[in-house]
Amino acid sequence: MRSNGCGELNNKDIASIVQLCGWVDRCRDHGGVIFIDLRDQSGTVQITVDPDQGSTLFATAENLRNESVIQICGQVRARPQEAINKKLATGEIEVLATSLTVLNPVRSNLPFTVSIHDEEPVKEELRLRHRFLDLRRERMNSNLRLRHNTIKAARKFLENESFIEVETPILTRSTPEGARDYLVPSRVCGGEWFALPQSPQLFKQLLMVGGIERYYQIARCFRDEDLRSDRQPEFTQLDLEMSFMSQEEILEINEKLIASIWKAVKGVEINLPFQRITWHESMDRYGTDRPDTRYGMELNDVSEIVKDMGFKVFSGAVNSGGCVKCIVVPKGNKSISNVRIKPGGDIFQAAEEGGAGGLAFIRVREEGEIDTIGAIKDNLSNEQKEALLKQTKAIEGDLILFGAGSTSIVNKALDRVRQFLAKELGLIKQAIRDNHWNFIWVVDFPMFEFNQDENRLEALHHPFCAPNNDDLGEDSTCWSQQLPTARAQAYDLVLNGLELGGGSIRIHDPELQKQVLETIGLSRNQTDEQFGFLIDALGMGAPPHGGLAFGLDRIVMLLSGEDSIRDTIAFPKTQQARCLMTNAPANVSKAQIKELHIASTWPDPE
Repeated sequence: MRSNGCGELNNKDIASIVQLCGWVDRCRDHGGVIFIDLRDQSGTVQITVDPDQGSTLFATAENLRNESVIQICGQVRARPQEAINKKLATGEIEVLATSLTVLNPVRSNLPFTVSIHDEEPVKEELRLRHRFLDLRRERMNSNLRLRHNTIKAARKFLENESFIEVETPILTRSTPEGARDYLVPSRVCGGEWFALPQSPQLFKQLLMVGGIERYYQIARCFRDEDLRSDRQPEFTQLDLEMSFMSQEEILEINEKLIASIWKAVKGVEINLPFQRITWHESMDRYGTDRPDTRYGMELNDVSEIVKDMGFKVFSGAVNSGGCVKCIVVPKGNKSISNVRIKPGGDIFQAAEEGGAGGLAFIRVREEGEIDTIGAIKDNLSNEQKEALLKQTKAIEGDLILFGAGSTSIVNKALDRVRQFLAKELGLIKQAIRDNHWNFIWVVDFPMFEFNQDENRLEALHHPFCAPNNDDLGEDSTCWSQQLPTARAQAYDLVLNGLELGGGSIRIHDPELQKQVLETIGLSRNQTDEQFGFLIDALGMGAPPHGGLAFGLDRIVMLLSGEDSIRDTIAFPKTQQARCLMTNAPANVSKAQIKELHIASTWPDPE
């Protein structure tokens, strides 16, 4: 139907006869000559329709609506010098139409403008309801191409490193992995259920037992969890697993993978190796295991300085086993008022969202004098003041913000405040403008965290992470005592405050795997029922192995500069896990439900 793509034409094609197909981006009537911007996936070119070429052709062009699908035949010619459009790749040429066929006209009003010339903001709900139109727009079209190029770069690198792509099942069994499973009732095996995979975790480990050694997959994963801008009920992972490799070797090869993607997609050279930081150091300095290292304002623990002062908020927090930490806002005296820190203020609200009851503050004035509330100033000795300014390195004009209480709440609250202020003070924009890509590995995570609601330990990542050998020891009779406080051989890759992916060295000893599952509360019967196949496999010559998974949607979000992964996915769900375009999920017939041997207890709305 066509000889060329619209965006492929250039000066070398002048005088050529071409046949093009595409969408009418816009039409313009200039003094009896009609100009059509014709668009396809390769780009846009100007079509000129002259009345001298025939009245039927001209009449057809006069009645075209934007986004109609047409086919034209014509001759490529140079544009007049004054008509050259430097904004278009094809801006030096145009096509004089000799025939025009409307393949499919637009029959109803468009819900929003699609043209590359008028891409204006549109409410997301409207965009998602008419996603097929939204995909034609430059923004989404570009994002999907970037996604394709990201996957292509990853595949090229991995295949050059002897990885092979293997698909794993979508219908599998339900196992505890942290989030809720999406369940699928079986019609053939009445009363029994499949689960959609939250990740291919167990299957990729079994591939290692099967001797594959280097596996990868662009894997679809499903989690029934509360949503936000960077979550979807179904998402895509770049999934990897390797045998006979140490943790450091796995980190190194994945650094090269990420660097190859950034080079191919963005043309950016990423410096290797990436910085490593332990989980404990990350929590201590940043209050989070996803640290954004593009700017300062790191957390500073001043508990030892203030533990004996008369201000009970500080001393009480330390004496009850908590801490007092602070962040220094450079030149914060001028940029931040007291109103913003006190109840009702936006900075107070950021701390409150992190669980804190409020923020204390000190303003550093001339010659090291301080300005703060009386309860702090009257109870802070000169020695404590000097120690505080020395440790925090705060200088004249700086604002010091304090959090006091349990360490977990202080970390969470100051992390929220730190991120909020970085945006408010323009530090994030400056980092983006300077093209900062701050990759950092967070390592040595704890194996477990305590679940207060269920009064038990649970795996911080998942129960297949291998513990640190130094923490575990070689005496298997002590494993039950050593495991609860052991570090995991686990690692996350963080970029600019967002987790790109994570993984671990896996357990390949079946007895150790049983002990870890017992530590999170599974009985031996439950272990046999849920993970018997894995335990059997580990006992049949499982190699040492490890791997990780990257959130592909999130990688593309960062590469494209978007704020939500929904703008990197062709057909995403809303934050209510709905597809507005197809109106899914939806009701099904009673016959379908009966066939699956299930019944619904959901009450019909009155």
